[in-house]
Amino acid sequence: MPRLLENYQQLTARVDALCKTIADTLGKQITCSAGCSSCCTSITIFPVEAAAMREALNNLPDQKAEEIRRHVLEHAEDERCPLLFHHQCLLYEARPIICRTHGLPIIYTAEGQRNSDCCPHNLTDSESPLSGTSVVDLDKLNTLLVAVNSIYMSQNESSDTELRVTIAAALK
Repeated sequence: MPRLLENYQQLTARVDALCKTIADTLGKQITCSAGCSSCCTSITIFPVEAAAMREALNNLPDQKAEEIRRHVLEHAEDERCPLLFHHQCLLYEARPIICRTHGLPIIYTAEGQRNSDCCPHNLTDSESPLSGTSVVDLDKLNTLLVAVNSIYMSQNESSDTELRVTIAAALK
């Protein structure tokens, strides 16, 4: 499985580096930190993200992995992410791409219009416009993620054909 996830791991490394650069550049204007979970809602993820999360879970000690599975199952129907426990992600290192970018300034296209957004707790004192290097372009990021997922799906011998799955379904 690790070889199948190589492209995804490279993408997450690049996304993490981008997010770190943006957070470092914006400094104290970004208030997101450990324990901040206001953006953590129940989402669906691509099969490649599900596989990476399963692999991370399977690499944990059996007892810890079982505790996480039980917690996720108990919270599978919640509006909040089933991986949240005391405002912390139980699989933080394996979190999906969207979770890695939460809180940071983003740009995206909706209904033919370019829009920007950011966590309402961030950039509260900023009056100057952000430079293009201080935002995540979700359109480009999603294009890369779709391509990586397509490659994963074409190489994966699983009978999984779902386009997206819940985190709870991914970690069963």
